[in-house]
Amino acid sequence: MDSEGDQLVATLPIHYSNTLSPNIQIHQFPLLSRPLQTPPSAALSGKRIRARIKPATRRIEIHVPSDTRPEVWNSEKSKDLGTARLEDDREKNQDVGKAKQREGEEPRLAEVRMRSEQISQLGAYMLGIVRDGNLHLQPISETHQFRPTLTYLDFMSRRSKRSRGGAGSDSDSDDGPPLDPDEPIAAPPQPKKEKKAADAKEVQVSARKAADDKAGNLQGGLSAVRRDMLHAIRAEEDETWEDIDFCDAETAEATEAFEAVFSRGEEELECKTEITAFLKGIKGL
Repeated sequence: MDSEGDQLVATLPIHYSNTLSPNIQIHQFPLLSRPLQTPPSAALSGKRIRARIKPATRRIEIHVPSDTRPEVWNSEKSKDLGTARLEDDREKNQDVGKAKQREGEEPRLAEVRMRSEQISQLGAYMLGIVRDGNLHLQPISETHQFRPTLTYLDFMSRRSKRSRGGAGSDSDSDDGPPLDPDEPIAAPPQPKKEKKAADAKEVQVSARKAADDKAGNLQGGLSAVRRDMLHAIRAEEDETWEDIDFCDAETAEATEAFEAVFSRGEEELECKTEITAFLKGIKGL
């Protein structure tokens, strides 16, 4: 771009406010090909989008009702998937008691669960909106990406392996935690041989504490990382969900929240940072 030919188009006064901090977040849906709205077929039956959060682990779930039109919905398949999700929820203590289900009714996969993954932010993120010739800024506290959670398919896979292998099959080992790469692999048992008479020999045996071996394995750091990951997974599963309200863009609550973004104060901010300190803080210069 030719900087000499650039012209100043407009000057916008900046209004900065942090009245909504830390409640403004970026929610991204990389795999969503349509707006985040209740499908018309589900809306006709009174269903709506629900949401819940685990505050300590910063995990958010958005539950979107399924599109039950015959051309895109398999009713029989939804029963199998719904049963698998119900059992998967029981394993992970996911508040299955709150699910609304009539007595004697088969479980169905009635919703798509979008689970969040927090993304680290590089620098300070801002929400900016231009209104009436003024640029209004609000700080963004967190960024989350939402993708469908399909853990019930893993449950179906394990159940299928167990049914094919039968009781006592080696496939049952899939339910256990992954092997630690730092742990020594035990040698396979050797077939027993008949004992034969032999001359007596002197053998020296030394005892070694298992804790010493464990400490040696942890020196590489890989076991410690794996242990922290398992603790984090267990802490998330043990934390209970808290229901939160999901408000569509057309609701009165969403309109009220949108209006709260704009600053109504006229106090002028004084910059106390020198230009040299600002330039030194820019990485790569």
